[in-house]
Amino acid sequence: MTPTVHIEAKKEEIAKTVIMPGDPLRAKYIAENFLENVILFNKVRNNFGFTGTYKGKKVSVMGSGMGCPSIGIYSYELYNFYDVENIIRVGTAGAINENLNLKDIIFAQGACTDSNYSLYYNLPGYFSPISDYNLLSLTVKEAERLNLSFKVGNVLSSGFFYTEDDLAYKKWQRIGVLAIEMETSMLYFNAAILGKKALSILTISDYIFKEGKLSSKEREQGLNAMVSLALNTALYC
Repeated sequence: MTPTVHIEAKKEEIAKTVIMPGDPLRAKYIAENFLENVILFNKVRNNFGFTGTYKGKKVSVMGSGMGCPSIGIYSYELYNFYDVENIIRVGTAGAINENLNLKDIIFAQGACTDSNYSLYYNLPGYFSPISDYNLLSLTVKEAERLNLSFKVGNVLSSGFFYTEDDLAYKKWQRIGVLAIEMETSMLYFNAAILGKKALSILTISDYIFKEGKLSSKEREQGLNAMVSLALNTALYC
């Protein structure tokens, strides 16, 4: 028995690998459309968590909520209290790299951030949160097999959804950051602190510096591609 303030599951109800979209309803969608023998292990704060099987492999899926503080809480509890080994985030991002198109997939090799969370650990410098190489390489090979359009690189996990300083994103663009999202940095930081593994897979849903965005239907299709990649990677975890 290992319930926390935010997760009511018993330890054995959660798999070693968790697929983590931001939206709890996307977690429900994944469980209903990709998994078999599904159980609901969490509904605290309506942040749904499910465990089922994918091609015979036990896998869990759970929402992370929006932003670094939210995914920070859930990923820490999953890693630290439920013995989860791998968390694969599946989410969306806004492109700032001019060569990215809508529906392109990003594998976040690293994650910059404007969060001050790492200061809590009093490190003698600045920590650079990165993905697990094994998860990254497995997923890249699967994307190549499926002939998907993707890039591997750096993203920015921002604490701001709305900003009055668009020029700040130009500075991140200049040093090669591909896209903006809100969760990956904290996920990678927790994985590093706790000796676990993490990967963030992102679909470009809109642009920061020009017009264009995916419809709700297109977002669903993008989610399906990411989930398939994540689940096929989970088979080897």
